[in-house]
Amino acid sequence: MPLPSIQPHTRWNDVRPSVIVFDVNETLIDIEALNPIFERVFGDRRVLREWFGQLVLYSMATTLSGLYEDFFSLGRGLFEMIGTVHGVAVEAADVEALREGMLTMPAHPDVEEGLRELKRAGFRLVTLTNSPPNPDGKSPLERAGLAGHFERQFSVEAVRAFKPSPLGYRMVADELGMAPSACCMVASHVWDTIGAQSAGFSAGLITRPGNAPLPVSGLPQPNVVAPDLPTLAVRLIEHWRS
Repeated sequence: MPLPSIQPHTRWNDVRPSVIVFDVNETLIDIEALNPIFERVFGDRRVLREWFGQLVLYSMATTLSGLYEDFFSLGRGLFEMIGTVHGVAVEAADVEALREGMLTMPAHPDVEEGLRELKRAGFRLVTLTNSPPNPDGKSPLERAGLAGHFERQFSVEAVRAFKPSPLGYRMVADELGMAPSACCMVASHVWDTIGAQSAGFSAGLITRPGNAPLPVSGLPQPNVVAPDLPTLAVRLIEHWRS
């Protein structure tokens, strides 16, 4: 499927949104919970960040190539590829541990407070994740105990194109019957906020450890930046109250 062209913006969206669209991995649930697997297999938990960076890179590469394999399948394949790069034998049991770990990551401890604050302010809450639905049971969001806060859970599986392709963001707006300008993407990754803003969303960036704004003048900057979700909620509410 060819990617739609992106028209240049002269002004990024700053309309008060009705819907907050949340990324899931790292934004709501804690990928650092996978550290013990990487420490056991590679002897260095820092390899987790190498793996996750490669997972984002290759998800984008498959989309730009007009291909698709689900996020978890890519994650398992990259686990083995990085094993080869590091000269480490990755066993089938290690791959299975990673598969289970990707399904059972816990919520960040600040998340529920922030979600409650946004709901009290009248925002609708949904999610958009690169992770596929789990046909065999609960989604990672359900296992983290967060699903009840959201009216819908969307996956890029439906459009077979990973974020930051505009297809996923536009799908969410279309499914909700909303204009893109009525939606605000909240993520801890600048590549996600850039994609959403290019599709017409506003955006909030949570600077989880290892994440920060990208100060490039020609790229959209998040409307609001904060270190955690409760602070982001307060700043979002204040930003569109003024």
